[in-house]
Amino acid sequence: MTKRSRARAVNDPSVQPSNHFALRKISPLTTNQSKFFEAYDNDMNIMAEGYAGTGKTYIALYKALKQVLTNGSGYDRVVIIRSVVQGRDMGFLPGGTKDKSKPFESPYKEICDDLFGRGDGYDILKLKKIIDFSTTSFLRGITFNNAIVIVDETQNMTFQELDTVMTRIGNHSRIVFCGDYRQTDLTKHGDLSGIKHLMAITKRIKSFMNIEFGKDDIVRSGLVKEYIIQKTELADA
Repeated sequence: MTKRSRARAVNDPSVQPSNHFALRKISPLTTNQSKFFEAYDNDMNIMAEGYAGTGKTYIALYKALKQVLTNGSGYDRVVIIRSVVQGRDMGFLPGGTKDKSKPFESPYKEICDDLFGRGDGYDILKLKKIIDFSTTSFLRGITFNNAIVIVDETQNMTFQELDTVMTRIGNHSRIVFCGDYRQTDLTKHGDLSGIKHLMAITKRIKSFMNIEFGKDDIVRSGLVKEYIIQKTELADA
């Protein structure tokens, strides 16, 4: 997803931690992006599931950052959580915990750098403790209070992992799940049902809005949209 295609952006001087560190103002580009914005503004927790390239993580991070950076919101930080999939203990990577986590932070660095229009946007947010990144390997015993939690790549989490994340939510916190069950990297049959099981549960919770992002919501590029449409049609044939 390119800077110009994923959302319309202009500087938003009303939401910023300093005069030289301004969050861009983003407008939804598709019907389901608009539904996401509306649900978020109505204080809903959100399950955003659907095709790659639809901007789910991008708009989730934008809305969360905007709220945290707004005076009086009561939220202290944005917490991004994802699974490391094939090496859940991260033992296959060199270095300590922070070093092992860095490769999984790359998508969020790209988004934040774009949202703030500078190459160190993500680093500044982490330094100011506005953003915190964690993997599902280190959540036991943690409670997230006064936080907006974004759970990304949920299709790569078992239901046990998703359940652990969900039960970490504390007082004055909200949660957004982003994923696409078509892209799972899990291989065991029992693990594959994790995101679908969670979706079935969140549909029964009044404070949740489930939003299904379809092919018409793909904004990453024309090529990506064509590819996904053809891949889906062949799979369904």
